[in-house]
Amino acid sequence: MTALSAADFEYIRGFIRTRSAIVLEPGKEYLVESRLTPVVRKEGLGSIESLVRKLREGGAKGLERMVVEAMTTNETSFFRDITPFEALRKQIIPELIERRASSRRLDIWSGACSSGQETYTMLMLLREHFPQLASWTVRVHATDLSTQMVERTQAGLYSQLEVNRGLPAAMLVKYFERSGENWQVVKALRSMVEARTLNLDAPWSGLCQMDIVLMRNVLIYFDVATKKEILGRVRSQMRPDGYLFLGSAETTIGLDESFQRVQIDKASCYQLAGLAVAR
Repeated sequence: MTALSAADFEYIRGFIRTRSAIVLEPGKEYLVESRLTPVVRKEGLGSIESLVRKLREGGAKGLERMVVEAMTTNETSFFRDITPFEALRKQIIPELIERRASSRRLDIWSGACSSGQETYTMLMLLREHFPQLASWTVRVHATDLSTQMVERTQAGLYSQLEVNRGLPAAMLVKYFERSGENWQVVKALRSMVEARTLNLDAPWSGLCQMDIVLMRNVLIYFDVATKKEILGRVRSQMRPDGYLFLGSAETTIGLDESFQRVQIDKASCYQLAGLAVAR
């Protein structure tokens, strides 16, 4: 298969930026080649050059979707970066249970949910440590740009390798069932998930006000203007005393001063400025 030309790389960079806001930095030719080669083979196109030619011609909506999804990073695991979950368990969830005692409802948003490990980590955390929530309405709203990832989240089906990454054996036994060579999350947890596709760089609709927003390791793929736009939308999507979790390398500082950083043990999260609970 021929190497990616400079002109085709520039086209792919612009194509991905327009449709997903993801920024491919110069020097990422190897990444484009590795991600798009399987698409080329699946579609029988012969080369990335042929794939780009077909994209330029327009009208190949299925191919366009496959290219965007192929270029989306879906790295995840159960209980990834454990400190946020410890902060949720020790302090945030107990606080929210007290504050939401009248409505008896919790809404959690896993933005860029990938294949759903974060989504089910949250639900296992709630089941393990907060049995009183069994009589509440609890929903995890899982969204992702990739249709394939949303379908995987809905199915809650994982390989042995995937459940070996971060998932305690006791939780595997308690919250999963064998499905052939794979493991499937029990129906009781799957029924608490509302999963659908959502492009963070496009207008949002159908989301309720959230108590907790998990948007970790997502902003790093966007330029500054897009980060500001997304944070502004997140702010309007949160309940006034809600919490936002970003990745360890991400921050709202210099992007949206409406947020105030809150430190809980080793974890950092964000609340609306002036409303953050004193620690």
